[in-house]
Amino acid sequence: MDAIIPLLLLVLFVPLFLSFRKQRRQYSQLQQLQSSLVVGDEVLTTSGLQGTIIALGEDTVDLEIAPGVVTTWVRPAVRERLEEPAEAVEDEDETVSDETALDERARDEADRR
Repeated sequence: MDAIIPLLLLVLFVPLFLSFRKQRRQYSQLQQLQSSLVVGDEVLTTSGLQGTIIALGEDTVDLEIAPGVVTTWVRPAVRERLEEPAEAVEDEDETVSDETALDERARDEADRR
């Protein structure tokens, strides 16, 4: 019976400790992102607004959300940097070349018949 209390405490506090570590790691990654922002980055705010950084202040970020429309945000409102992965562009090129190869094979098959 005496062993149940320490086990119960362990079962309760281990998930809390792990959750705290995860939140702290996410917070440090977010701080690192916000300090590494540069003019020209496309970003997403916490409210879901996408824009391009056109000016940076010490505590603020000016985002162009449409041509000629500039809004000012506090840095913590920037949630993530939007990047088009280079792999996506390469995959599109490979898909086109794969489709071309399939079309050529189909024509060769048709010519043989």
